[in-house]
Amino acid sequence: MRKVITYGTYDLLHYGHVKLLQRAKALGDYLIVALSTDEFNWNEKQKKCYFSYEERKSLLESIRYVDLVIPEESWEQKASDVQEFKVDTFVIGDDWEGKFDFLKEYCEVVYLPRTPEISTTQIKKDLGKH
Repeated sequence: MRKVITYGTYDLLHYGHVKLLQRAKALGDYLIVALSTDEFNWNEKQKKCYFSYEERKSLLESIRYVDLVIPEESWEQKASDVQEFKVDTFVIGDDWEGKFDFLKEYCEVVYLPRTPEISTTQIKKDLGKH
């Protein structure tokens, strides 16, 4: 069984997120999503989420491509997650191109193109105009 892992916040879940998850799942048999906790988002990214961790986790778990959701609590946990869950492929959006190449000693690293016309940041900007 080929295991794939990806990371993200997945706030204001949209079709770009779903397309990324679908493409990630197509690279293996079992997809793990490491979901940024509220504390990690605030302390490390200075981002406040609209939906709580538990709400975002519930949304992700309802998507058929997602097999397991685990908490992302630090930037450093990626290598240990890959090893602990015996991951074959690490997947992330290409806006992170090159940033996770250090994981290549543990697994394949794939940077997937983002859906260009949609982003949570853009949604928030558009909603602020109304």
